[in-house]
Amino acid sequence: MKKWFLAAWLTVLTSLAQANLVIEITQGRDDAMPLAIVPFAVDGAPPAEDVAGIVAADLHRSGQFAPIEPRDLLSRPGRGQDIIWRDFRVMKSDYVLLGRVLPQPDKNYRIEYELHDVSREAQVLAAHYTATPDQLRDVAHSIADKVFEQLTGIQGAFSTKLLYVTMNERDRFPFQLQYADADGHRVNTILRSREPIMSPSWSPDGSRVAYVSFEGDGLPKIYVHQLATSERRVVSQGQGINGAPAWSPDGTRLAMTLSRDGTPQIYTLDLHSGALTRQTRSNAIDTEPRWLPDGQSLIFTSNRGGGPQIYRLNLRDGTARRLTFEGSYNARADITPDGRHLVFVHRNGGQFRIGVQDLKRGTFNVVTGSNMDESPSVAPNGTMIIYGTQSDGKGVLEAVSIDGRVKVRLPSREGEVREPAWSPFL
Repeated sequence: MKKWFLAAWLTVLTSLAQANLVIEITQGRDDAMPLAIVPFAVDGAPPAEDVAGIVAADLHRSGQFAPIEPRDLLSRPGRGQDIIWRDFRVMKSDYVLLGRVLPQPDKNYRIEYELHDVSREAQVLAAHYTATPDQLRDVAHSIADKVFEQLTGIQGAFSTKLLYVTMNERDRFPFQLQYADADGHRVNTILRSREPIMSPSWSPDGSRVAYVSFEGDGLPKIYVHQLATSERRVVSQGQGINGAPAWSPDGTRLAMTLSRDGTPQIYTLDLHSGALTRQTRSNAIDTEPRWLPDGQSLIFTSNRGGGPQIYRLNLRDGTARRLTFEGSYNARADITPDGRHLVFVHRNGGQFRIGVQDLKRGTFNVVTGSNMDESPSVAPNGTMIIYGTQSDGKGVLEAVSIDGRVKVRLPSREGEVREPAWSPFL
């Protein structure tokens, strides 16, 4: 078996315990839109969560916006009629977001917000929410989503989740499968294990995850795990490799890599009937399948041309077409939700970086500058890519915009973290 496949399959995954990921913006856009986010007015004791602060952090992290520091604001209106427009023109702010957090008799909150266009002196967006104290972060992410969509025309992805694998060698169960908000907060542990966990992926509705676990007998098995109930079941445990599960767009099938017939090949499993179908029949290693949005095609990695490259498989007739030709190593691909951009690990001069190929125009760009990048996963709005990499000899997560102009680091405070998967819209 080729060394590149062994390395991908046997890499021990890493990580943190019950700690939030840290967000560090390492590169932003020079043309980010100036935006004034006024601290929300609070009637009574301030809540545990700073709603406006969370919204500002979300929008800043996108790289599209440059929120003005609250301490630099010349005024802090709580309602639209209180805005002194010249205060925001002086600061060259294109828009101003303001709001109110109003405690209710039932101990819940009413959160109101308004977005105003400074140049037109006009309100462009307004809404309100009722939330429990535990839902304030959800409200803040939702506001950020709405503002992002209003100003960019692209659906915001701040209310999504990140799934990843962690390891803490000092823990009794060192391997953990966890998910958190897209900003790294509110970590939830799905599974703790003494054995490695690999290749986690979300179902299209976000209610289930699939992953590979070596627990029990130390051999790889593919599980499907219900998040609401923690109920899980083994869906593949054949002899040899059981790996790289990927959900079909309708959530009824899993594509996976199995070596039950010898060389690793691509199979699909019908989760209702249990029917298993072999999809590739080559003498090469075919692995790392991902579904295209049409549900009728897969992309996968194969060394059938000599070295690992990305291919597209037509499930109707079984034909495979090579997609990548830049360099001798391209693997571990993902696809943007519109099916246009192929995202993958590209080796360049001995360094492993994230590449983006426009399947419509045929252009290719390397969008990261590190040297040990792996496991890219695209946000459901197609704007950002999260991936695993190395920093100071330790595994961390980083994110980069699809054009490479914005970079964000998400290190853990307590160890290493890898194998990220971005959730669908929830």
